[in-house]
Amino acid sequence: MIFIDACFRKKTPYTPIWMMRQAGRYLVEYKETRKKAKNFLDLCKRVDLATEITLQPIDILDVDAAILFSDILVIPYEMGLDLEFIEGVGPRFLQTIDDDKSFKTLRTNIHKNLNYVYECVDSVRKRLPKDKALIGFSGAPWTLATYMIEGSGSKSYEKSKKMLYQNPSLLHSLLESISNEIKQYLSMQIKAGANAVMLFDSWANALEKDKYIEFGWRYLQDIAKYLKNEFLNIPIIVFPRGVGAFLESLDGSFDVFGIDWQIDMLVAKQKIGSKFVLQGNLEPARLYNYEAMKEGVIKIIDIMQNKGHIFNLGHGMIKDLPRENAIDLVKLVHEISSKYS
Repeated sequence: MIFIDACFRKKTPYTPIWMMRQAGRYLVEYKETRKKAKNFLDLCKRVDLATEITLQPIDILDVDAAILFSDILVIPYEMGLDLEFIEGVGPRFLQTIDDDKSFKTLRTNIHKNLNYVYECVDSVRKRLPKDKALIGFSGAPWTLATYMIEGSGSKSYEKSKKMLYQNPSLLHSLLESISNEIKQYLSMQIKAGANAVMLFDSWANALEKDKYIEFGWRYLQDIAKYLKNEFLNIPIIVFPRGVGAFLESLDGSFDVFGIDWQIDMLVAKQKIGSKFVLQGNLEPARLYNYEAMKEGVIKIIDIMQNKGHIFNLGHGMIKDLPRENAIDLVKLVHEISSKYS
């Protein structure tokens, strides 16, 4: 698989590409499939529908890897926090973790309750072309903890930061508990057929450097070390969004480091390109205009030259991006990067 080869810095005929949120609302096919489910959580639990959605970008875009269709919040949901998805608003937990009492109500060993995810991995891998990789994933401990403490997405993370400074031992206990669940969750995805796994730390930018390393990166390192000991040949991808100011301070047993669009790829290459294969980082909004998209592709590929690089967006697909440009993006990346093979 060219994607897996690139994760391990092996020579490839072109730079592989996939896109975060590549299975999503910009595709008519996704919208039609979603109508078959009762709600978003039901969509994640329906193996047949989740399989269908996972495979759609492979069939439509010809990307080099599929990423499992699920949601990062299935872990806190199975740990005992009731979850609802409100149209136009997003996810919301009906209970939150704010003290030792609420923390002690959380269930453990919940990876056993996520069979619908592993069944989807198995189903997709059986239908996926052999030359295409399947990426499993999880939210990172810090990002999941913020949802569990705040109850929903946040702009200021006031409750999470209050716990960090007023009751750091509780926050560490929560993060450790989440990390233990993620280790088993990703292990089960790998055993079910995932060829690589990815950790999304979407709210890494909420913390200053020292606190992020203590309450965020430390737990990601622990998960990566565990997985590498168990599954040496499975690439581990990490995406800590918004940490450009202290890239050089981050290290660990990761194979691939996701770069968001606010970080200049040349800077990322200079600072951590020798430690990790880099993934990214086209600004998603460039897909609104073909020429702007092409300009961005050429710049990134000229910097990376098909070495230590997986092409992706610097964040997820926006819901109204032109699908034709997404198709063209894949073609452009394959064609332009092949000149450096």
